[in-house]
Amino acid sequence: MKPPWIRAAAPQGERYEAVLKKRREGGFRTVCEEALCPNVGECWPRGHATFLVMGPGCTRACAFCGVGKAVEPLDPGEPGRVAEAVRAMGLSHAVITSVTRDDLQDGGAAFLAQVLEAVRRASPGITTEVLAPDFGGNFEALETLLAAGPDIFGHNVETVPGLYPKVRPGADFERSLALLAAAKSMDNGVVTKSGLMAGLGESGGEILETLARLKESSVDVVTVGQYLRPSPRHLPVARYLAPEEFAALGEAARAMGFSWVESGPLVRSSYGSDRQARALCRRER
Repeated sequence: MKPPWIRAAAPQGERYEAVLKKRREGGFRTVCEEALCPNVGECWPRGHATFLVMGPGCTRACAFCGVGKAVEPLDPGEPGRVAEAVRAMGLSHAVITSVTRDDLQDGGAAFLAQVLEAVRRASPGITTEVLAPDFGGNFEALETLLAAGPDIFGHNVETVPGLYPKVRPGADFERSLALLAAAKSMDNGVVTKSGLMAGLGESGGEILETLARLKESSVDVVTVGQYLRPSPRHLPVARYLAPEEFAALGEAARAMGFSWVESGPLVRSSYGSDRQARALCRRER
């Protein structure tokens, strides 16, 4: 049984229905639905959604993730559809994420750049966040994506390094840290961001050590949320952290010097991203 504080707002209301209608008509995907995010009932009524590009399936098999595994060819019309959806929804901040595509030479970096550029053409003045895969450690691919000028570059480490073999067998913690540090080195004006889940079997000390490593890797924004099992096929929840524990982790992260911290049971990587952009993004357009 989930504890009483794991309660998400029920999806409802005019704005929610409008976003849902646009999603069904517009031919685009949201990670809100694909990854079974609990915050749809809060975010969609605010007109905030995270767009998922490059197909419904991922080439990796992370044991925590609800996204499918069957990949499809890239759709050249997708950047335009996402850009039109952002414009039609009147968003001032857009979050774009993708599945991991190890089958592509650049991991999909050029395609993500096309999406960002299309969004900015359709909505001048908008701020953008990209939540990217690790591109297999390909820094040239990272450079291609950063050339498109995202205001926030995000890449989630997801869990503590000791749990990678069980939770993220196709990923590498040190590679992810190197990617985040390289992003800041390549573009000092970009806001860097990462997130991790709690409740997969890690200790409190391991979370704090991971946060410290992220800070050392020039990460500006960090999110910490409770792992929730997408289905019985996925890893079970080892422990539900109490809200007070998340509050303490948030305070510890702020003391480390992060520019922005979101820490709570239902926090996800794009939670509050519009507020983060308003507070932290200073890039001239």
